[in-house]
Amino acid sequence: MNILDKIVADKFKEVALRKQLIPASQLEQSVLFDRKSPSLATALSTSNSGIIAEHKRRSPSKQVINHTLNVQDVATGYENAGVCGMSVLTDGKYFGGSLDDLLLVRAVSKFPLLRKEFIIDEYQILEAKAYGADVILLIAAVLTREEIKNFSEFAKSLGLDVLLEVHNLEELEKSIMPSLDMLGVNNRNLKTFEVSLETSKTLSTKIPDDFVKVSESGISSIDAIKELQPYGYKGFLIGENFMKTDNPGASATEFIKQLK
Repeated sequence: MNILDKIVADKFKEVALRKQLIPASQLEQSVLFDRKSPSLATALSTSNSGIIAEHKRRSPSKQVINHTLNVQDVATGYENAGVCGMSVLTDGKYFGGSLDDLLLVRAVSKFPLLRKEFIIDEYQILEAKAYGADVILLIAAVLTREEIKNFSEFAKSLGLDVLLEVHNLEELEKSIMPSLDMLGVNNRNLKTFEVSLETSKTLSTKIPDDFVKVSESGISSIDAIKELQPYGYKGFLIGENFMKTDNPGASATEFIKQLK
């Protein structure tokens, strides 16, 4: 059982419990539920930098990244830096995040927010909408084609953007469908945790131009972005690089300045 299998097994238990605590009808009554979501896909396709900056306290591969920062300060710093959007980890057990983080960020920001989560149930998409997210992540490695279709169409019906993440050609081929906005290539091998930008380069030609291409993991330098831009990538998810500093917003500002 690899780490992804463990996370997903725990997620099924967690979601079953959450459903008992807060019924779907209650989520639909959230004050944020009727809010019109800005599009991350549009922001990326019209941006020169394409940065999606992440808030992540820890991860299974790196353990503690940063436990001391206030999530609202991080969000304000990122928005002032001019990133296209922010990814907020909401998994508690493995990443130290929560849905409350999403709510706190939404209270101080206007830019698109991605709920970074292991989605295995429509209920989590309702949660994303109710807690102020604009985008959901679907991970091809843990979903069937039918689930990807159902979840992405449901998200679109709620006015959310959909970022679908793949790790290899097999996952990509089963996933391509019109209800997706962005296709993200994760450069990290989920079994070994090794990272290689070659994954993004190899898969770039297989992604139709209808989708905004996003590269994830291992993007820690200006050079990495410049290397990937000729392959048609418009979005770059940067997690640990900013979060491991004392001031992620200032790091993002400096990074984007150098990129221009």
